[in-house]
This record gives sequence, structure tokens and C-alpha cells, in this order.
Amino acid sequence: MAKRTSARSASASKGQEEQQKTDSGTKRILVVDDDPEIVESIRMALQARGYEVLIARDGNQGLAMAERENPDLVILDMMMPKRSGFLVLERLRRDQQGDKLLPVIMITANEGSRHKAYAEMLSVSDYIRKPFAMDRLLESVQRALNEGENQ
Repeated sequence: MAKRTSARSASASKGQEEQQKTDSGTKRILVVDDDPEIVESIRMALQARGYEVLIARDGNQGLAMAERENPDLVILDMMMPKRSGFLVLERLRRDQQGDKLLPVIMITANEGSRHKAYAEMLSVSDYIRKPFAMDRLLESVQRALNEGENQ
């Protein structure tokens, strides 16, 4: 019986630690992309900087996670199965209340300037073309999170 109690205590303690991390200001970033290599690269870079990373593999999953998990920032691919990044972004913007917009960084291999203009119209924090240097993305993440806190 003592083993069960200590296992429960350890589990409860771990849950409290995770809650404290979130409460103490660990920023939660949702990465929505269908390319496993890009997702893994971004995840590793963000976790190395101390961010909590949530991952969605398509637009529908990304939208559901954004609504359920309340991330501090979304990194969103433009071209994905089931729902494009633009459709996800449009829905997020439509559903947001008040003046504070969820910071979104859009990443894409698309070269079109019309797409960039539309993303800017939807108030993306940044629009980054693939391939990109990871430092470029990390700088954008930091800037977007800082701007989000100042809204």
C-alpha cells in the first residue's frame, strides 16, 4: 500500500511542477505543419529555448488545438491537408474577442506576394518563406511574444 501512495504522491507532485511551469511564464507555442522534418526541427529549437511546444499535423487539428490549448503563439504553415493555414487564420481571427490578437507566424514555401499581403491583412506577426534559417524564426518568435504582451 505504501508503494501506491508514494506513486500517487510522485504523480501529483509532477502535475504540480508542470502547472507551476505554466504558471511561472513558460510560453506555449503551437506548431501547425504537415512536414515531419520541419516540425521536428522547430520543436527542438523552441524546446532548447525553454518553450513548451504543442504540435498539430493539419489545419483542422491545429484549429482545434488552438481553441482548446490557448497557446501564446501559433507557427502556422500555409499549405496543409484538410484546412489551409489561411482558413485556420481566418477562423482564429473571426473567433477572437477584444483587441488582443493571438500572435501568428505564417511559414510557407509559396513565393506569391498576394499571399503575403493577405496574411498581413489578417495581422500575422510575421510571414517567413521556406527554407529559412532557424535563427530567423526564433527572432520572430521572441518579437511576436514581446509584442503580444504589450497589446
